Amino acid sequence: MTTTDEFQAAGAQTPRPAGRPRSARAEKAIIDATLDLVGESAGLSELSIEAIAARAGVGKTTIYRRWSNKEDLLVDALSTLKTPLPPLAGVSVRDDLIVYARVVLRDACDARNRCVMNIAMNEAERHPRLVERIHRATIEPRRAAIAALLRRGVATGELRADLDVPIAMANLAGTVMWYVRTEGGGEAAGSSDLAERIVDHLLAGLGP
Repeated sequence: MTTTDEFQAAGAQTPRPAGRPRSARAEKAIIDATLDLVGESAGLSELSIEAIAARAGVGKTTIYRRWSNKEDLLVDALSTLKTPLPPLAGVSVRDDLIVYARVVLRDACDARNRCVMNIAMNEAERHPRLVERIHRATIEPRRAAIAALLRRGVATGELRADLDVPIAMANLAGTVMWYVRTEGGGEAAGSSDLAERIVDHLLAGLGP
């Protein structure tokens, strides 16, 4: 089977077969090995289960007991690059936006994780289905959360009634990435109040 065939195999997510109890240590080693190899590669097609197993110090059967194919493993591995959003208190849109911005800033300042994700997302032309799955697993949940938060702000009157939610989302994400890229992650990583500053300036335009 070619590398491309591996990506096309088993399109639908199938239940992982029953077997030995999972080893958290082995799974972490496999995930870490996968991410390391993505970061060292020129593309996802270069990856193989054999290389991942060798880097992780496990047998191929250990991987296949947990993931039915390489695509499933890649989706799970890349999903770990995004910090789960903590529960939003719901007291005010400002407070929840700050929580969200802090998580996004923290992830964006991790140069290694950002590089790995960029490599994966740049494979859309060669592996569209895989990149779509990565997008659904890593990006869409955050987009849904921030969209719901902004719509809540409109409903409560904390935000403008005519707010363009997609544009507001782009403003927040774009500002975070501008800081990370132009400051080299330095100010973004070292400033304890950067999330508050970003949110407060955006709210000056988004508020009623």
